[in-house]
Amino acid sequence: MIKRYFAILGILFIVIGISAPGYCDDSVKKLGRGVCNMITFPFEILEQVKRTNNSDGPLAAMTYGLLKGGVMSAARAAVGVYETATFLIPLPRNYAPILTDPEFFFEEKNW
Repeated sequence: MIKRYFAILGILFIVIGISAPGYCDDSVKKLGRGVCNMITFPFEILEQVKRTNNSDGPLAAMTYGLLKGGVMSAARAAVGVYETATFLIPLPRNYAPILTDPEFFFEEKNW
């Protein structure tokens, strides 16, 4: 059983090593993005409420910001699951991120 585990793990690393250099990004970064999005998706609600409060005020934050946060949270979680499940497949083109605003949740936005 242990030999089989190490054989599968070795094959996985070989496939990742062979497929990664041919693309702009790589599959390991896509896997990292996916796992990061699956872990940090709940924080999206608080972030959207904060952004809406700063731009439109507290009433908008309690209504629109909360709704937008829920939608963005679900989107971040779904993209995280997708990117984790398909990290070896170079889709979208060249392992490009699906969410770009920001790519990772705790990244600073480029306004």
